[in-house]
Amino acid sequence: MNGSESLNLDFRAGIREGPKARLTRRELVRACLTASAFRLVVLDEIAPLEAFQGENRSPFPGGKRLATLDFVNEPWVPLEAPLGSELDGRLFTDLSDVTPEVSVTPTDKFYIRTRASRLLDDEKPWSIRLAGQVQQPLDLSLPRLERMARALGLHLMECAGNSREARFGMLSVADWSGVPLLEILDMVSTKPQARRVLISGFDRYAEESKSSIPGASWVFTWEQLASAKAFLATGMNGRPLPKDHGAPVRLVVPGWYGCACIKWVNEITLADDGVEATSQMREYASRTDQVGVPALARDYKPATIETSAIPIRVEKWLVRGKIKYWVVGILWGGSQPVRALEIRCNPLEEYVPVDSLKQNATDPWTFWTYTWVPKKPDTYLIRLRVKDPSVPTKRMGSGYFVRSVEITEV
Repeated sequence: MNGSESLNLDFRAGIREGPKARLTRRELVRACLTASAFRLVVLDEIAPLEAFQGENRSPFPGGKRLATLDFVNEPWVPLEAPLGSELDGRLFTDLSDVTPEVSVTPTDKFYIRTRASRLLDDEKPWSIRLAGQVQQPLDLSLPRLERMARALGLHLMECAGNSREARFGMLSVADWSGVPLLEILDMVSTKPQARRVLISGFDRYAEESKSSIPGASWVFTWEQLASAKAFLATGMNGRPLPKDHGAPVRLVVPGWYGCACIKWVNEITLADDGVEATSQMREYASRTDQVGVPALARDYKPATIETSAIPIRVEKWLVRGKIKYWVVGILWGGSQPVRALEIRCNPLEEYVPVDSLKQNATDPWTFWTYTWVPKKPDTYLIRLRVKDPSVPTKRMGSGYFVRSVEITEV
């Protein structure tokens, strides 16, 4: 596995179609691309919050920031420092530093789940083999792919195992460049039974992992790749893709968990509807909300990120002689923007709307804020919910993103 999967805390880290029907299916897939909401996001489209306009803009005019509080009752883990190697390699992003002005995660702080193998040969020319249910296999050279690459905008990536133990730091945003996957698939003529796309990456390691099973690959339908606007990334944040992030080529499937975003892509296989689920799909079946562990890829639901929200910092302010707290958080995931997000800081109190939220797109993240005046010193549990009960929020509903903060002065 080489995408973004779970954290190990001890850090030991069908229907046959003729050629004409096949072309029609491709046309339908492209229609899906056109009809779906345009997901390429540029900086200007991230909803700004007035209090964030300008790095030094205060949420409370005339106020003075006294401190930024640490969340409590969370395991300590080093942030933004490489840990371990190969399959057990990790790096966790410090979300408390994120602001709308610095919404893109610097490359050296972008989370890592699985670092590059020492067996990767940097001197050997890289190519991607397109094979399987195709009329003629093709070896796509890296130089040819790089000539096709272009800016593809900001996209979020989250590990399927992002959790409190990682300080929720397996979540980052990058400004990607690369090639839409459908353009790559168009390079080969497929057979009628080519209904699914198996994407695989280099996955041999010098060290045996105590927590991870090798086998980096995922199976998609054409429609899933089209709807997500999946692409092969060759660069991030204006620079070539780093080795630990999948260089020279990684798959990015916007809106899907990182376990499906295969690193070090070296093979794309066109397959029929009977293709088996990969070891990666089976290992992460529970984390991607599957029903059991299906044997066939066709029985897996899309590994999409559901609507999620979390506080990333709590600031203590002195405003006209009174103490106030400013809760800052992010909202991401789901299939449609959220119109109303609610918060509570005490299980005995009712949920109330956050102060500021304007989500125009579900990818990347959107900022929200809440001004809070606690009644007394105590340890408080900050919990959020989406007001619309029709929006799937399994993780939020279970308390997965609840964070605790200790208030000593009111």
